[in-house]
Amino acid sequence: MMQRLVDSVLGVAKESLKTFSQESFNNVVKLINGFSAIVLAVLPGKASALEGVTGWELHPTFRAPGIPRWMEERVSSFNQFIHDFDFDSTESDEESEYATDMEEDDSSIPSSPSSQTSRVSRSSNFSRTSSSERLKTMYSLASKHFNGVKENLAHRTTDSRRRGVIEDLQLGVELFIERVFEVMRHCIYCVLSPFQTFKSILRKIFLSNSSKIDKNSEVVNKATLGDSDPSLKLEQRKRRHTLNTDARTCGDFITALGYPYESLKVTTGDGYVIAMERIPRPDSKKVLYLQHGILDSSLGWVSNGVVGSQAFAAYDQGYDVFLGNFRGLVSREHVNKNISSQRYWRYSVNEHGTQDIPAMLDKVHEIKMNELKHLHLLSEEEIASSSGSGLTENLPYSLCGVSHSLGGAAMIIYLVTRRLEGKPHYMKRAILLSPAGFHEKAPPICMIMQYVFPLLEPFLRPIVPGLYIPTKFFRMVFNKLSRDFQNYPALGGLVQTLMSYAVGGDTSNWVGALGMTHYNMEDMPGIAYGVALHLAQMMRSKHFNLFDFGEAGNLKAYGSKKPLDIGANYDQIDIPIDVVAGRKDKLIPKSMILKHYQTLKSAGCKASYSEFDYAHLDFTFSHREEVLAYVMSRLLLVQPRASRRRLRRLDTRRSKSVKDSSWRSEMKSIDDESHSRSKSMNDRRHRSFKSVEQSRERDD
Repeated sequence: MMQRLVDSVLGVAKESLKTFSQESFNNVVKLINGFSAIVLAVLPGKASALEGVTGWELHPTFRAPGIPRWMEERVSSFNQFIHDFDFDSTESDEESEYATDMEEDDSSIPSSPSSQTSRVSRSSNFSRTSSSERLKTMYSLASKHFNGVKENLAHRTTDSRRRGVIEDLQLGVELFIERVFEVMRHCIYCVLSPFQTFKSILRKIFLSNSSKIDKNSEVVNKATLGDSDPSLKLEQRKRRHTLNTDARTCGDFITALGYPYESLKVTTGDGYVIAMERIPRPDSKKVLYLQHGILDSSLGWVSNGVVGSQAFAAYDQGYDVFLGNFRGLVSREHVNKNISSQRYWRYSVNEHGTQDIPAMLDKVHEIKMNELKHLHLLSEEEIASSSGSGLTENLPYSLCGVSHSLGGAAMIIYLVTRRLEGKPHYMKRAILLSPAGFHEKAPPICMIMQYVFPLLEPFLRPIVPGLYIPTKFFRMVFNKLSRDFQNYPALGGLVQTLMSYAVGGDTSNWVGALGMTHYNMEDMPGIAYGVALHLAQMMRSKHFNLFDFGEAGNLKAYGSKKPLDIGANYDQIDIPIDVVAGRKDKLIPKSMILKHYQTLKSAGCKASYSEFDYAHLDFTFSHREEVLAYVMSRLLLVQPRASRRRLRRLDTRRSKSVKDSSWRSEMKSIDDESHSRSKSMNDRRHRSFKSVEQSRERDD
């Protein structure tokens, strides 16, 4: 009786406190969103900055705080969520035990604000389960309720079940309140039931399990194909604590949509280990290589799902698709496991074009040759010609490349340097989407940073060796803040507008890009100071050069006092180049893209130029079909070597048949002409005979 009274008093107090905290958070959210809407309403140029971004508000509507939700629904949202999960007893052993205990006395007690259901279940299993274990069970239920990110459709860039910072704070406060009242109830029970308390203490002392289980691991059954013993074995695996952050990888997106997937590790010449991912089609002789830009990853080519992603569009057209990644991840994969952060992040754009892309395309060449040989898709002539001279024209497959932003600059560096070194580049065509390289015109903040950053770099490098978020905690906060920007439309619209201002008015979906899952708690792409300095050098010199180390450093690196001018060596490029610009692109304006095209044409290269009504990120991070159709139309201009040979045979047969048909038609026309000539002669002869007979009759 006394325990029921304690439970009732504590339950009412707990629910009242949780309701107060919940309404406080709701009012804070309304205040933040309303203030953001007011600021957004007075900002100029917001219409263009928010173009294509849906859900933002310009006119906030303030509402008076209503009555608590639990008074309307007769149960609080938190306890309703606990109650809903009580009946789901098939998820795990912990959840099954928790639900079984709660269902013992649940039938006779209705739900109420004081959470009678959970109250009785606690009193029934008080002697068997400690308060800390119950809280962990409750938190595991909360995690199950809010997790499940990977179970949702992968074509969505962000998961609607992800929690932001504010939701996490609210859940943390409610869990803290639960914990405090649990401890209070436990202490009161100890005072009211001293004998039961003494018995529980003795049980813990004498019957406690001495074996310690790692709480950060789980034991699973595992069997390995090919083992002499095929039976299941227990294996202990570390659990990955994502804390409800969306950490889906490129492979998760691909496999969730039913496409095949391979993950390849490529080691560069200077020891960096980079990931290259693949949507494999081993029997295809059409190969596509996709290279991302700055602060991006291979995820950008698949994040729009089946309809809007370049990688899936190419695979559906019969291409073997490889997705490249640059060095520069927080995980710092290197052959030297003890490499320091300072040493790892010491590189520039040079290494992207002279180390990363060569290593990946060499791997692509190795894979395709081995697969085509293994599948017996190569003739002896093709094998001999491809292994002999090593020229791109002799390869039995056709490799095309599509790159965006910084990836375009790196691909041009790759083509030029490989030709200067006399090495094959394997490529038949390159499509450059808003490529970097020429930066005479840039957003105002970039023009300022080209002078400020070289001065700040010596002071910043000892603190943080690159431009990235160094700790897991702050990466988690960043991931959750990006979710808040999408949960609260006016706040997201304000951030979108401010970021658009910062990059000169570019209307890309910056808020959506911040929510990309490669910015997660475990890893994220970053920018090396050398890359930023290299781009600043291009702005100041107004040339597309390799990195300038100074006269002494240039002599050591290049053998000359000045770095290699890539733009002046465009004549080395021997494949068709398709350059694509965005009219709304303010990060790399279309005038700079047009300079690439003009330089290529003046160097005698085969080049084409196209424009789309796109901003900078729209080439990869938008659901638009124009650029997909354009890229596929350019790729279809390239055919594998065997296909070209068949086309030549068909052309020969066609021309021969055309000649035969023209000869037949000519002979037919000659016959018709002779026949008509003979017919006319016969007619004239007949008329002449008739006229002679008529004259004889008149004479008679």
